[in-house]
Amino acid sequence: MIHFDRVSKRYRAGADGLRGVTLNIDEGEMVFVTGHSGAGKSTLLRLIPRLERPSGGRLVVAGVDVNALARRKVPLLRQRIGVTFQDHRLLADRNVFENVALPLVIAGIPVRERSRRVQAALDKVGLLNKLSALPQTLSGGEQQRVGIARAVVNRPPVLLADEPTGNLDPGLSAEIMKLFAGFKELGTTVLIATHDLNLVDSLGYRTISLSNGELADDRPANRGEL
Repeated sequence: MIHFDRVSKRYRAGADGLRGVTLNIDEGEMVFVTGHSGAGKSTLLRLIPRLERPSGGRLVVAGVDVNALARRKVPLLRQRIGVTFQDHRLLADRNVFENVALPLVIAGIPVRERSRRVQAALDKVGLLNKLSALPQTLSGGEQQRVGIARAVVNRPPVLLADEPTGNLDPGLSAEIMKLFAGFKELGTTVLIATHDLNLVDSLGYRTISLSNGELADDRPANRGEL
């Protein structure tokens, strides 16, 4: 599903985000990406939907060579990749329904189908009763779940999460990870960048460790069911 072949990313200031990373992530796999601050976790995730372009190497996502992709086709790639962030990035002047519906509006999904998909996504994250609520009235955990619903509403085969539990307590963090595991069980490829090593170790999924932009370790899954 995702193939990095000696992928590097150098920023204009001369700093290396990634250096010669090679790895494969299979369809339907759930993988954690760990490492110190500045190790390259966010860079690795941002390259997949081409929010950043590789400086070298080859990156293939669902059969698409990301670096060679024409600019006009990038939106089509991004429709196949759901992304959620630590800070949620919800629009404060739009309610939960409207926030989750945004990817469907952009994709031109008809109104009736849009409504059905939004309600289904919110039901999966346990927020069907918050359709009309504004983001600022929700707890941090609820806002994170709205962000996840928005990321999966378009039924993407790939789901990326950058520090999704960074501002949550351990109990809420475990709940969020169960949601991701549920999407993995439905066949979605899930890639999560996190610094929470205790949580990662407790779950036992495959874990990729980065250090100074390089692949430092690739530990296979060793887990029971959540």
